[in-house]
Parts: sequence; C-alpha cells; structure tokens
Amino acid sequence: MQCRYKAVSPFIRVLLYLLILTLAFAGCAKKAPETATPSSETTSTSPEANNMPGKRNNETPVTPAKEQQVNYIETGDLKAIKKHGTIRFVNLTGASENLLPRDSVVSLRHFELANKLANQLKLEAKWIKAATPDQAVEMLIAGEADVIAYNLTVTDAREKIIDFAVPIRHSRQQLVTGPSGPDISDPSKLKDVELIVPQGSANIETAKELIAKYPDANLTVKEFVVHGNRDGLVDMLNQGKNRVAILEDFSAEGLRNYRDDLRLGAYVSEVQNIAWGLRKDAKRLHSTVDNFLTRNLVKAQEERITDWKGIKKSGVIRLLTYNGPTTYFLWKGLLMGFDYDLAKAFADKHKLQLQIIVVPYEEDLADWLRAGRGDFAGAELNITSSYEAKGMVFTKPYVESADQVISNKDKPPIEQIQDLNGRKLTLRAYSSFIDSAKTLRDAGINVEIQVAPPDMSQSQIFSLIEDGLIDATIAHSGRAKIEASVQPNLVLGTLLGDPQPQGWLVLRQNWHLLKNLNKFIQNYRKTAKYKKQYAAYFEPNKRFMQRVSSRVIPGENLSPYDDLVKESAFKYDFDWRMIVAQMWQESNFNPKAVSPVGAQGLMQVMPATAEEMGFPPPLFEPERGIKAGVKYMDWVRDRFNPSLPTVNKLWFTLASYNAGYGHLLDAQRLAKQLGLDPNIWFDNVEVAMLKLAQPQYFKRARYGYVRGSEPVQYVRNISNLYKAYVEMMSDDVSAVSPINRSPDNTYCSPQNTPEGVIKQIPKYSAP
Repeated sequence: MQCRYKAVSPFIRVLLYLLILTLAFAGCAKKAPETATPSSETTSTSPEANNMPGKRNNETPVTPAKEQQVNYIETGDLKAIKKHGTIRFVNLTGASENLLPRDSVVSLRHFELANKLANQLKLEAKWIKAATPDQAVEMLIAGEADVIAYNLTVTDAREKIIDFAVPIRHSRQQLVTGPSGPDISDPSKLKDVELIVPQGSANIETAKELIAKYPDANLTVKEFVVHGNRDGLVDMLNQGKNRVAILEDFSAEGLRNYRDDLRLGAYVSEVQNIAWGLRKDAKRLHSTVDNFLTRNLVKAQEERITDWKGIKKSGVIRLLTYNGPTTYFLWKGLLMGFDYDLAKAFADKHKLQLQIIVVPYEEDLADWLRAGRGDFAGAELNITSSYEAKGMVFTKPYVESADQVISNKDKPPIEQIQDLNGRKLTLRAYSSFIDSAKTLRDAGINVEIQVAPPDMSQSQIFSLIEDGLIDATIAHSGRAKIEASVQPNLVLGTLLGDPQPQGWLVLRQNWHLLKNLNKFIQNYRKTAKYKKQYAAYFEPNKRFMQRVSSRVIPGENLSPYDDLVKESAFKYDFDWRMIVAQMWQESNFNPKAVSPVGAQGLMQVMPATAEEMGFPPPLFEPERGIKAGVKYMDWVRDRFNPSLPTVNKLWFTLASYNAGYGHLLDAQRLAKQLGLDPNIWFDNVEVAMLKLAQPQYFKRARYGYVRGSEPVQYVRNISNLYKAYVEMMSDDVSAVSPINRSPDNTYCSPQNTPEGVIKQIPKYSAP
C-alpha cells in the first residue's frame, strides 16, 4: 500500500524551523521587562504619546507590560478570548479616567459592570481608550478589543457590522444650547445655526437629517472631539450665539445637574437603545453578556422603602450623602471619602453594589431618606435624639470627633477655653458649632458669636482665617487638623469637650438593615484597615510636615537620585531640577514611601496610574518609581492646549498631578467665570482652585469638591524649591553618570535650601 503523504522537502523544513523560532520569540516578548520603554508602534489607546519628546535613537523600544496584554489580535468567541487570560473593554474614557461623584449610579456604570463580568469569567479586565464611538467599533471588528462597554447608540448601520447586547438604557437625542443661544423649542425654528455633534457619534446622522429636512434654514454641522469632556462642548456652545449641540438626553440632563449655562430644547430623534457592542459570530460571548446584564441592575433604582430582604433581592444598597471633604469626593481619579470607604466595605462584605446618591447641599439628608431615595444616610452627622421624632434612628458610631477652635497663628493662641474671652468666633450657618459656642457664653466666657451667611462653607471660613480676615472658628477636630496641615497660617486651639459620636441614619422600621450595619461597624472598627482609613482622612501625614531652615551647599547633589532623574527628565523634556523638587515634595526622597491611600515610591504614583503608564506596581525601586512618575507628568502635560504658555503649562501639570486633571479643568472654567485669566496659574486659576472647596462653586463643577488648598500649596512649594535649585545647579544633563553609580552621601535636600524658601510641606498623600 502506498503512503498517502510525501516526504517533507528541505525547503519546507527550513520554513517550519523559522516559524517555530518566530513563535518562540513572540512568546518571550511577553516577558519583556516591566520598566521597558514603549514601542513606537503603541496604539493611540495608550495614555502616552506615540512620539515621546527627547527620545534617544540608541534605545531599543520594548512594549511595556500593559500594552503587551492588550496589543494582540483576537476575533474569536469566548473560548478563544479566555486563552489570553484577559478580556479587553473599549470605551471613550479608559479605565483610569476620573470617576465623577455626581453620576447618578456610580457602581452600576459600564466600568463597574464590565469589571464584574470579567471577574465572573475569571479573566483580567483590560481597558482601551478610543477617540470616537466609530473608532471603538473599528477596533472591535479588527480584533483589537472584545467588548464595547460604553453608551453606544444602536443604529441600523452599526447593526450591519456588529452585534449588540441587551439594551442597558434608552435615550433620545436632544437640542442643547447656551443661555443666549437660538430658539430650540422646535427644530423647524432653527435658522443660520451651526449644529455641534460629538465626533464619530450617531448624532452626526441626525444633524444631516435636519439639514436635509430644512434646506432653507442654512444649517451646518461641525464635529467636536469630546474625549470624555463634554464640558468643552458646552463651552464651545457659549462662544457663539448661533451654535446648537445635539446630545443624548441623559448626557444633557447630566450636564444641567451642575451647569446653569445651558438650555435643553426639543427632541430630534426617536427613542433609541443604548447597548454594549460585540463582534458578529461571537455567539457564546453574546449569550454570556446578555445573561449577565439581565441578572444585574442596569438602571437607577426607583424610590423605595425596603428593609434588608428587599435590598438583598435588588443587589444594590444606596447611601445618601453630600459631596465633601470627609464624605465623598474625587481625588487623583479615585472616589474617596470616609463615609464612602466604610459604606463600600459594608456593601462588599454582603456582595452588594453600592450606589451613591449625592444630595444637594441645600436639601436635608433626612428628607431624602424618608422619601425612599436611599437606604441609609451619613455625612458627619452627630448622634442626637432629634431625628427620633421623624421616624429615624442612628447606627452605632463609626467615628468620634470633638469640637475644636482654630485661629490664625499671628494672633494670640487659644490654648484653653478662657483664652476665648474677648475673641470672635465665625461659625458655619445651621451647624452644631453654634450651640457649642452658646454653651461657652452661657458658662461665662465673653466670646462674640457671628454666624456666617448660609452660602459660606467651612472651607471658606478656614481660608478667611488663613488670610487674617476673621479671628477664629469651631470645627470638628479631624477636619481642623487636616486643614492646619495644608494651610500654614492656621493653628489648632483648645478642644471644647469630649469627642461626640457620629453615625449613619436609618429608618426605624428597617431594623434588619440597622442590625447588619451595627454588626459591621462594631467589627470593622477593630481592624487595621479602619485605622488606616481614619488616618488617611483625619490625621496629618508627618512625613510631609517638615520645615526648612538651612542653606544649600553649592556643588553637591540635590538628591541621591540625580542621575536617574536626569535620564527620565531628558527623555521627556523636563528640567531635572524641577523633578527633584517635586520628588522631595512627594516623598522626601524616600523610595519606600507609601501614602495612606496607596500612592507609592519617590514620585508617589497611584498603582492604577502606574500600570496605565506601563509600570505595574510596586514602585519602590528608585529607577522604576522615577520613570513612572515622570512619564505620568509627560502624559498629563500633553493633555493641555499646545498654545498654553510653557511656564503656566508646567504649573498646571503639577496641579493636575496633585489633584487630578478634571479638577484643573473645573478651576480654569471657574477662573474664566470670575473674570480671571484661565491660562495663568498664580493669582488666577489658583484662586479658582481654592474656591472649589466651597459648595456654591463645587456644586456647579463637573468634578465636584476638591480641597483646593492642597494643589495651591503644592505648586507654590515646588516652584519655590525649583527656583532655589536653578540658582545653584547647572541644567546640563549631557554628561549623565552611570546609573549604577553609588549616590554621594551629601545632597541638597530642603534641609539645605535657603531659609524661608518653603514655609511648610503640606500633606499630599492623604486627601
């Protein structure tokens, strides 16, 4: 019987051998060093720019770890996806984009749902950023992503090329314009109007349909690159009287919740489905996603009053709170707050999704709780019996805080209660501090009491004391300590009595929920995690509280890591002396530094941010920590307008590095509203940043509350130290010593800088 197969020719053998070698090298590439420089072939979904400034020609480009995990082509179904150990989600913001406190359902947005789906599939979620919805679709089809987890509008054209999961929500497109814009009550009234639409969105077709329907209206269309920043679109509307945007109704409503400079008009589309996108023929993945979304809550809960059984059935527990410094806010892209952290820990323990409902400052938490808008409520509420008559009870206390006096350091100290004689206390309206002050006066203390206007926040009172415009105030001791740590002119005074317990409010009939909350609080307060969280919000970080008194010694190193800094600074076109000044501000040159909220290393980079930069944590090795921080500085700087003056771009970059890019955008916008220059930091945008700690301003800001004194002091300290370094050290980085050189024992730390250059290093790591 003849053999059915022919012998393999030598030529074929060579080809097979080369193929095996290629596959072997491809496998080894996945183990590239984590600190490697990104490849020039990195896609636009990565946060870093493709063409890095100052990149050296003799460097061998190697794709960083994170890019290796997403830069592959896979067009198969779920079984094929699982072989990679990852599932790639694409949207217009990426994974590390700022999460906004004012979103209606924080834990049920696409990001949370997608990560939960990945966990269920036992895969690692990887996030890719697309510039437009159309680009996200292209990436999905090309096998560069597996799921579009975004508010993607289902259209006939898209259904021909991709599949959609079950609808997550419904929407209609709506006309939006500024206060002085044209009449948008009916599309037929539009005349000589420029229609603004997000680039690559389904809204473009709607605009074209309007142009075709009203040929005599002289309508034109202009695409706007949103990149997750719809505020820029609204600002563009207000720059002209003939501009009208077409937005999804939920986006328009979301903008109106905090911006009063836009009007909503007529709907210009039928009701459309919003859904996740999937590749054609990925039947198993499609079925899995559909079943997952069906089982999970994908829209905001209606008002309800229910006890534990109903909460568990829904899978969601809702916390009513305020956007503020100790409750719930955004910092460096993370949702934070003492109440938020504890509530999240409780929800996680019981496998519930936490929904944060931000109550307007002018409204009462108790009223919202009684109306069924949340399941429990909390925001620095002292436990009193006053709520019992309203049918509400408190949990066990989750924190205690005493009332404390705080005043200006240039005035006589208030170290004991008797020192208040002849002094004047300015107190926040409607606060419990008013009763505390009246108790003092009734006890014979000759203290003048002034109640601040209702729209003046505690932060604003602190700022007035800092500037010497008012005498003193009373605040919770934890808040007072933190403010005194970042505002050098504030000094702590006497405590007024024992610490008072604070708790969460629950409806009396929800006894089972109350029982579970009490059990959780009682046990959680004994844990190390609770102590760490308490320290992050209420204890100043002493590592950042150093003062300067000595002089610089010319000719000595600025830090033990000058050569490492010079290498990274040269690569990304930064002055190395500025990076050293920033490094001192961040970590006091301690490579093992860890902040209470998890920032690591010499540059105090958050682990999630470091991974986005291609440097998965830990970051305690000096070279690794410096490279991650400088690369992130470069990424932040690239987000600003190229026309921005160089020096101010540097200050903006530092402020964004500290507080977050979103808060900087809010400060620029507010500066313009206040008649200040939005392109100048000192005495302009920094003034607006300080005001974003006040409710009358941050409640209208896209990114909400920020402790503005921190980025303001942060930039001032670094700029002063940088100037001192410039006067004494050359900027020559052409002769960089070998990296493995042992650092000199002497260097110019701020202990050796000119006296008075920096008054105080504020706490950066704790919010």
